[in-house]
Amino acid sequence: MSDDGTQGLTIIAFIGSVFSPYYGWSRDKNPFDHCAMNVVLYGRPSRFAMTERKQGTLARGADHIAIGPSAMEWDGTELTVRIDERGAPLPRRIRGTVRLRPSGITAGPFHLDPAGRHRWWPMAPASRVEVSLSEPGLSWQGSGYFDTNDGDEPLADAFTRWTWCRAELPDGAAILYDVAHRDGGGRNLSLGFAFDGTRRDIRPPLSAKLPPTGFWRMPRETRSDDGKARVITTFEDTPFYSRSLLASTLAGEPVRAVHESLSLDRFRNPLVQLMLPFRIPRPLGG
Repeated sequence: MSDDGTQGLTIIAFIGSVFSPYYGWSRDKNPFDHCAMNVVLYGRPSRFAMTERKQGTLARGADHIAIGPSAMEWDGTELTVRIDERGAPLPRRIRGTVRLRPSGITAGPFHLDPAGRHRWWPMAPASRVEVSLSEPGLSWQGSGYFDTNDGDEPLADAFTRWTWCRAELPDGAAILYDVAHRDGGGRNLSLGFAFDGTRRDIRPPLSAKLPPTGFWRMPRETRSDDGKARVITTFEDTPFYSRSLLASTLAGEPVRAVHESLSLDRFRNPLVQLMLPFRIPRPLGG
């Protein structure tokens, strides 16, 4: 998020794109043949790009990954993302550079399911970000977050839904992650991190109701110290996923939290699967 709160940006590098209908329909289920650099701009102007690409367009190593014309590179202190994507369904370009500088790196991943098939590592909960785009022409600085996820089975096999949110605190960041397991039960994580990445326990917040999204009526909920939260802006309103900016209280501090809700039962709906190619094109040539 930009420091003035008017701009937002999400970038996700997918190997084995978990929301790809083509991956789900494929026979060999080869994750390397279903890659994408998902880039989403929030604010004005806005953009959405998630072109799925084949294995031949992927290059990766311990400190870099390239998917088609876009790439990420880590030099030990800074993550540099070079973006060159075309949106869908509107073919508007997104080009430029994003630099993320973590204030500290956390220790190791968390298992989200009892079998340990799904892992999440909030590597840099509190970071500074510099955004410089030529298309559209945007330049800003703000607060950022960097994590990784990996798994050994489709998400919908393990979970029915989850909610997640992250908020910057005066001395670090707070993250809430609540997952519902398909076989019953779930896991609720309430995490606090100092700027250097050191984990600190925070009191598990109370459940807080949120209104569903306006168009697709996606259910939303979160947690806060006093059981109250308010939606400031809904960034993303889709049949199975929402991303929002909330006002709430965490770790005793008034915060603005980036929040997401995901319904994997909705994602499994055949009609939703047929809609996804309009947002996730897959060029024949890779």
